[in-house]
Amino acid sequence: MTTLLETEIQGKILSIQTGKIAKQASGSVVVQYGETIVLVTVVSSSEERAVDFLPLTVEYQEKIYAAGRIPGNYFRREIGRPSEKETLTARLIDRPIRPLFPKGYCSETQVIATVLSMDQENDPDVLAMTGAFAALEISDIPFAGPIACVRVGRIDGQFIANPTISECEKSDINIIVAGSQTGVVMVEGESDIVSESDVLEAIFFGHEAMQPIIELQAKLKEVAGVAKRPFAPPEKNEEFIQEIEAKASSQINNAILIPEKIKRTAALRTIKKEIFEELGEEYADRKNEVYGILSNIKKTSMRSLILNEGRRIDNRKFDEIRPITCETGILPRPHGSALFTRGETQVLGVMTLGSGPDEQRVETLIGEEFRPFMLHYNFPPYSVGEVKRMMGPSRRDIGHGGLSTKAIKRVLPSKEEFDYTIRIVSEVLESNGSSSMGTVCSGILALMDGGVPIKAPVSGIAMGLVKEEDNVVILSDILGDEDQAGDMDFKITGTKDGITALQMDIKIHELSKDIMAKALEQARTGRLFILDKMLESLKAPREEISPHAPKIITIKVKPDKIREIIGPGGKMIRSIQSETNTQVEIDDSGLVKIAAFCKENGDAALKMVNDIIMEPEVGTIYEGTVVKIMDFGAFVQIMPGTDGLCHISQLATSRVNKVTDIVKEGDKIKVKVLEIKDGKIRLSRKAVIEESKN
Repeated sequence: MTTLLETEIQGKILSIQTGKIAKQASGSVVVQYGETIVLVTVVSSSEERAVDFLPLTVEYQEKIYAAGRIPGNYFRREIGRPSEKETLTARLIDRPIRPLFPKGYCSETQVIATVLSMDQENDPDVLAMTGAFAALEISDIPFAGPIACVRVGRIDGQFIANPTISECEKSDINIIVAGSQTGVVMVEGESDIVSESDVLEAIFFGHEAMQPIIELQAKLKEVAGVAKRPFAPPEKNEEFIQEIEAKASSQINNAILIPEKIKRTAALRTIKKEIFEELGEEYADRKNEVYGILSNIKKTSMRSLILNEGRRIDNRKFDEIRPITCETGILPRPHGSALFTRGETQVLGVMTLGSGPDEQRVETLIGEEFRPFMLHYNFPPYSVGEVKRMMGPSRRDIGHGGLSTKAIKRVLPSKEEFDYTIRIVSEVLESNGSSSMGTVCSGILALMDGGVPIKAPVSGIAMGLVKEEDNVVILSDILGDEDQAGDMDFKITGTKDGITALQMDIKIHELSKDIMAKALEQARTGRLFILDKMLESLKAPREEISPHAPKIITIKVKPDKIREIIGPGGKMIRSIQSETNTQVEIDDSGLVKIAAFCKENGDAALKMVNDIIMEPEVGTIYEGTVVKIMDFGAFVQIMPGTDGLCHISQLATSRVNKVTDIVKEGDKIKVKVLEIKDGKIRLSRKAVIEESKN
């Protein structure tokens, strides 16, 4: 039976349909908003895997046919590796649903969202999220829903739910909020240096706006849902747990107080190994179980230390930031560099400037995009003392890079102010808590070191939470172990005046407005402390860019000269570039940009362009090249693409019998422009000779 239910969001109909297509999936829905349509399916295996984690995978696919186009790549089909947008959207779906599966659920589970139609106005990402939530809700898969999501924008002070793509371009806030009926479960977004109170208001405007979607899912489940499959968490052997706790608790309590990560990790590893060996051969096949119990003891000990003793594992106060050092200009050849170290997290930011052709070309459902700013995040295994195969960027790497991009791009100068392509590479050298925020800090300092005139410097901080009923502790600048043991990872970036980006994930079912308000305010204080430390190393962008960066020269020419600069088949522009080792761009308006790595090359290319666009003037003497001999005279090229006729009577002061008696093709001669009429130029060598005698 096909079921279709509708609700209204911001004056437009949002519909969810099930029972028509993909019926063999555990749950399947089609979500439509405007003419954007997304199919979302969920499937969970009937068999459980012998693992101690939730084997959940999420895939989001943007089919180019959805926009009525054929893919522009060589194969003319969607290529296997997901695009950055697809990866980031898959993470957006994954993050709010993962904590809502029951603990101990180990059946292989997969969510696949496929964009079937795209109307160029309504972004499919929030529809894919909505579809995933609804498909899980009506399926037999155990899931603590319903939850929903909306995108929140703000134009002229007015909040908008699910703004269109064009409205997002005018909006000073762009935040995706996922939540339940009573609280928020995930936040991701960016803003134009907006205050904490405005961001909080936007989040809870979104929470209110999503309630009709939650009600819609409840109705859909009532009409088309199936009974949840029976699931009971694995029974715990309490006696065995108590036995291990008795052996290990005191040792683990002491080990977690070791402030250095490497030493603490080594001590905990030794305890695990000794306890397992002490248990003897009869437990040889229960290693994962034993290690799981020991990990839970560690987590419980850390939480108890924070909630009951008011201490952190490195003895900091709850709102205290780890020691920070910053260095800039540490690499001689890149165009900007900075090393940011906060406790045991260290990130090298490297900035490179390029010209227009260096922009990233991306094929999207909206069309072809050119991105003048790129940020690439790298997380090598040595940063956490591990040995792993070096591969391409992981989903986590792309996600961290995406958040850092949002944080920084809001303060970059416009192309009119600073006509360069900018690339930042973040090399994480050490990691113990929020390398993404270290990326923001090092990236901003690298931009300033490179002389990029940013609007304001940005810093970032990661906040944590430990919550047991009414006992709530918010932690500033969390360590990796605190992130694993805690209930929240809340990253906030911004200038001294407001927020530029934020990302919140939780491991509990929801957060209240009061807790979020407190976290945002505590983060603001920490963020400003970090920013002050950054500015101690470099107070403002350097006045000049690196001498190794390309120099951009811009001139405006008449549109009718564009063809002459390009030349037949691009011959002239290629000649300029090869002879001067520059890159030359020209647009339809006649704007010419020359990118050169030294002033001499740039000046040489500029002269060649000026020679082409120069127009001859009557009475002016030019040195030209004889390009063609005729019986009645010689054609002389006085500038690129501009020829004139020097009549036989104007070749010399005396009578000339044959043109070749005076000149031959290829000769360089000086001629004077006598007349320009109907585009034809009359030249005289005779006039030049006579003038030289006077």
